[in-house]
Amino acid sequence: MRVTNRFKAAFVSLYLTVAGVFAVVAMWHLSNGSDVARVHYGWLGAALANGPIVLTLGWWMLARRQPRTSAGLTPIMALAVSGLGLAAVGYQLGQPNSLEPLIYTGVGLAGFLIYVKWYSVFTDRDSAVLEVGRPMPEIPLENADGTGASSRDFMGKTVLYMFYRGNWCPLCMAQIKEIAASYRELSERGVEIVLISPQPHTHTAKLAKRFDVPFHFLVDPGSKAAEILGIAALGGIPLGMELFGYDQDTVMPTVVIVNTEGEILFADQTDNYRVRPEPETFFHVLDAQHTD
Repeated sequence: MRVTNRFKAAFVSLYLTVAGVFAVVAMWHLSNGSDVARVHYGWLGAALANGPIVLTLGWWMLARRQPRTSAGLTPIMALAVSGLGLAAVGYQLGQPNSLEPLIYTGVGLAGFLIYVKWYSVFTDRDSAVLEVGRPMPEIPLENADGTGASSRDFMGKTVLYMFYRGNWCPLCMAQIKEIAASYRELSERGVEIVLISPQPHTHTAKLAKRFDVPFHFLVDPGSKAAEILGIAALGGIPLGMELFGYDQDTVMPTVVIVNTEGEILFADQTDNYRVRPEPETFFHVLDAQHTD
């Protein structure tokens, strides 16, 4: 798994860099065309195949308001396919220098398909350890200040554990914001919120300062807890994030709800890092335990 994840880490960094460059080049050609009355279909196609995904991911990184997406990113897929069609039309019409943008468009579409169908997906995701009805295993953790902690600290309480990849992950940050906005509803149901990441303690401490809610911000050093639960993504950090203090290993986004007896009520083991449960799902699970 580590080797596959390192290939994924290298791919996503390379893909977004190339797509960004291609989009800029395409827009430059479109804005500097000698015949403004005639659209160059090839460069328009290249812009559509590369620009939307770069702009979308850039928006996620900056705004951090998008906790989930559809699995296929259908609108962006439609634009990329349309772009290939336009580039092909430009080539068939014999527009000047139409082969280069056709290549840019084809590479952009291929990269997007790999991103959606391969990079975004977790294979062999279901962990038997987290089956509903089983006891939650004891997992070693640490507080943001480095002191010891454990899942045992929450015995006798209803707990929502959210395992997130790190502060670098915009969807994770948006999901935490969403849960924070739902704190009152969760608190009324007697739920303790425990957020766990293998990121450095200092990063977790900074994150805790952003939220004025009594969450438990914990660290999973060396991804030991994630490995116990079968949700570790060894080598899963995008290439280059090590420069910001992150280790190569991370965790597959996972939400687990445990009742006061320590039994697992719910475990969302998404097979796509962009597809995540909504708070209403948590409310339904928590309310159902009192009606059974």
